[in-house]
Amino acid sequence: MHLSKKCSVFKVVLSALLVVALLQLIYLSFLSKFHGKQQRYRYFELFGGSGGKKKNGHPEKNSRKERLRYSLSTGGIFDNSGQYRVYKNFIKSDFTTSLKPGSDPGSGVLALATHTTINNLHHLDSLLARWHSPLSVAIFAHGQDVKFATALAYALSFFCPQIQSLVDFHLVCLSGEMASFPEQDREHFAGLEDCASVFSRLETHRDKYKNYAISGNVSYPNNLLRNVARGGTETAYVLVIDIDMMPSADLHQQFLAMMMARRKRRRGAREPGAGEVFVLPAFEIRHARKMPANKAELVQLYQVGEVRPFYEELCPRCQAPTNYSQWVNGHVTEPGTLEVSYALSWTDPWEPFYIGPHTVPLYDESFKQYGFNRISQACELHVAGYRFSVLSSAFVVHRGFKVQGEFHARKDEENKRNRVLFRSFKEGLKTKYPSSNRRC
Repeated sequence: MHLSKKCSVFKVVLSALLVVALLQLIYLSFLSKFHGKQQRYRYFELFGGSGGKKKNGHPEKNSRKERLRYSLSTGGIFDNSGQYRVYKNFIKSDFTTSLKPGSDPGSGVLALATHTTINNLHHLDSLLARWHSPLSVAIFAHGQDVKFATALAYALSFFCPQIQSLVDFHLVCLSGEMASFPEQDREHFAGLEDCASVFSRLETHRDKYKNYAISGNVSYPNNLLRNVARGGTETAYVLVIDIDMMPSADLHQQFLAMMMARRKRRRGAREPGAGEVFVLPAFEIRHARKMPANKAELVQLYQVGEVRPFYEELCPRCQAPTNYSQWVNGHVTEPGTLEVSYALSWTDPWEPFYIGPHTVPLYDESFKQYGFNRISQACELHVAGYRFSVLSSAFVVHRGFKVQGEFHARKDEENKRNRVLFRSFKEGLKTKYPSSNRRC
């Protein structure tokens, strides 16, 4: 009798456990279906349907989707060499969309222009934490990355409010490749639910290539990308940097205040900044260190060796004319203010980073891969008569020290080829600027 009672209790407990397990399975199945339904809805929001037919209560997102469809349907345009296809402004920011067609660049307004492949696009996240003004990004993609770059750039503009407001994307691929609206391959984009999830997906593409060593022996058209990004801005002044560099904090506001003050002092004289570029000393920082926000923080790191001049190990002559000692030890302006500290004459092989008016000469697109791509443009500025004015407290910093041995295998070969091209380029400047007595 006692044993019979024990068996009955055991059966009741076992039945209860089975019921609980069954309920858990039903609950998990419900969650899975609900999550799957959410994912399908999110994917449809991103890539499915038509703005005119879809009734999801988000007309602004539908119009963004339709603009992307139209931009890609044009097939883009070929660059001057015919080697590359360019989709300019394939994703437009609200800032650019709000401008009237044919309007002149805004006086005194500064934009940032940068370029990248998809494996470095994750740097955009930290760049946007520092830069809160118009930003133009030219992406180079090849092979399967054309599809990923299209979809992930669109997802960024869809989920990230700051990107929607301020960031324009341009896509460059080989002329034989075409971008298309990503309506299939939804498994590649499952899990894209918010801005953070898109950047997490971009992290899976980081460090896919070593510098310029792109698969298929494809040349990275850095100067074409710089021109595309620059040409995609609608501002009076532009700062062109690589995507793994960071400008000093509040640069946009400080530069605008400086230009307004100069304009007041001149009262109707020549437009301030005409024929002048504003140099930002360039540095590089150890990977483990936090990016300095202002000159005081940077100088403190500089003095203990955690920050050093850009390219100090690889090409110290390329930045030496900046005169780092004078800049670091120069007079200190009031916090939050910016002014010209000193002027410099260009000397070979200086390749400064600078803020320039939208009228400065374009980069020569013959230069690809490694070597002479920025020096050539700085050389032309010099021959064209531009002045180089160094800003008192603004700067740019590259993430990580540039060291020997971290470059792709063909770096020296590319540098040698571009050196020959640079000699020819300098001869061409004599014809382009016949009245100039300046030479490189």
